[in-house]
Amino acid sequence: MSQSIEKQNTNLQKEHAAYIKPLGDWTRTHHCSELTAQNNGQEVCIMGWVQYRRDHGGLIFVDLRDREGLTQVVFSPEIAPKAHEDAHIIRSEYVLAIKGRVRPRPEGMVNPNLKTGEIEVVVLDWKLLNTAKTPPFPVEDRTDAGENLRLQWRYLDLRRPRMTQNLRLRHRITNSARNYLDELGFLEVETPILTKSTPEGARDFLVPSRLNHGEFYALPQSPQQFKQMLMMSGLDRYYQVARCFRDEDLRADRQPEFTQIDIEMSYVSENDVMTMAEGMMKRIFKEAMGIDIPTPFVRMPYDDAMRDYGVDKPDTRFDLKLKDITSIVRGSGFKLFAAAELVKGLKVPGGAGMTRKEIEEHTEFVKIYGAQGLAWIKVHENEWQSPITKFFSEEEKQAIQEALDLQVGDIAFFQAGAKEMVNAALGNLRIRLAQQLGLIPENTWNFLWVTDFPLFEYSEEEKRYVACHHPFTAAKEDSKHLMKTDPAHAKARAYDMVLNGNEIGGGSIRIHTSEDQFNMFEALGFTDESAYAQFGYFINALEYGTPPHGGIAFGLDRVTMLLAGASSIRDVIAFPKTQKATCLLTNAPDFVAANQLRDLGLRLREEPKKTEQDKSNQE
Repeated sequence: MSQSIEKQNTNLQKEHAAYIKPLGDWTRTHHCSELTAQNNGQEVCIMGWVQYRRDHGGLIFVDLRDREGLTQVVFSPEIAPKAHEDAHIIRSEYVLAIKGRVRPRPEGMVNPNLKTGEIEVVVLDWKLLNTAKTPPFPVEDRTDAGENLRLQWRYLDLRRPRMTQNLRLRHRITNSARNYLDELGFLEVETPILTKSTPEGARDFLVPSRLNHGEFYALPQSPQQFKQMLMMSGLDRYYQVARCFRDEDLRADRQPEFTQIDIEMSYVSENDVMTMAEGMMKRIFKEAMGIDIPTPFVRMPYDDAMRDYGVDKPDTRFDLKLKDITSIVRGSGFKLFAAAELVKGLKVPGGAGMTRKEIEEHTEFVKIYGAQGLAWIKVHENEWQSPITKFFSEEEKQAIQEALDLQVGDIAFFQAGAKEMVNAALGNLRIRLAQQLGLIPENTWNFLWVTDFPLFEYSEEEKRYVACHHPFTAAKEDSKHLMKTDPAHAKARAYDMVLNGNEIGGGSIRIHTSEDQFNMFEALGFTDESAYAQFGYFINALEYGTPPHGGIAFGLDRVTMLLAGASSIRDVIAFPKTQKATCLLTNAPDFVAANQLRDLGLRLREEPKKTEQDKSNQE
């Protein structure tokens, strides 16, 4: 906004400020979406922001907006001359209180797309409650304002109907979950925000202690240990709409602070927890969306998910599957395939018309997942088109065709190499292709459980096995002996709920004996001393009669994002951070005064220099 326009706005605001009146004893009788033809003739009082003002010479029309919707109000020189005369000051986003009479709109002026479209309120009296500067972007759903601008002026962005609807949906989801869990005997219990830093996967946010210099609290990555200790305390059934914090790289569905619906139950099996969770999702969809989803959900072992889809959160709304052809090409003349740990193919029916440019774009995409390239074959009448076909015998071609069920007009993509890379590259390419080719049906909700996860995963960074979920997850009974001898093949009593290719909840049956917990710590490389140093309070608690227990946690932000049809969880969080974990509204994080650091017993190694780039907080 230019300085001259800003100056005009400021001068206009000052001039119009003289018209501002106190609310006094005026009381709102209706929201701006309530009035219909049934209210014809009633005197009402409505309040809100000015969405649009239209001066038709004689009559002045104003669309008044509040959280619920819009109502058209009319200033008439014949009905209320003074009110009409003063209405010339009204501008966008001014806050008004209107007293008037409901009447039908004139013939031909009915708006069928508006709940209040059959009526208008003719003004008898009104008050200007506050003025407003011209907003930096239109306060309406149809805006081309960039996300950074909207985040900088978030309180204006939240006035837009779509954003208000998102937060209303979030409220309905949360309220539905609370009511459901309350009916099942769960108790809502709050757990600490300031806690102890323990190794649970992601990096902790640390909080220095003023009263104990040199010591730090950590913000909880989840209430995991506390909710288990609530089971040890005899609470039997617990839940919490819990704030969680993880200092990790961000993306569309990840924030440094997020909210989960956290649940724990005593004396349960996997089936008990999963049945309870399915019932909660059914309730949420019915009450928040008016959709009746079928239960029980499909259950898919982790190994099957990785075999067929390449990812542990498969989107089953479309039918493209990966096919393992390692044994077919093991002796082929194509050395890359012949020597690879794993070779998989992905058929795209009718995709033979794909251009070289499109194939190159897919090749660049899979490099994100560590692939060096992307092999492909187009199936034409009586021939295969591909740089790699010359390396295969007729028998190998026939076997590949049968394995992938290749038909004339298809294209197949291939990836070879380490198992993790092959699955990640083709699994994510599968989703990309489905999106680009329109293979994903709209208004479809495919739930499934992924079960039987690995208990451990190997960390190349740490050169050791780490917990796949967290170190409190129980091993399956027939996997306990593998924890020390063959950790790569040990299975966990863990389960994830997946919706349309998104993990929306995850949980497990927990370790409930100190012996099993020590075995887990040992498998993760802890000594007895280091285990007690990090988790001594938790180990002690296990030794006082801990019941078998398990639970699950749902990502409230992610569930709301999916149900709202949003592309980012930032659109369903009132005041989110950017992908650099900054708040453009408040400019957090920011530097603090030297005396604050002294109180905490801290000193910066270098004097901070804040540049203009730092101030911009651009993503």
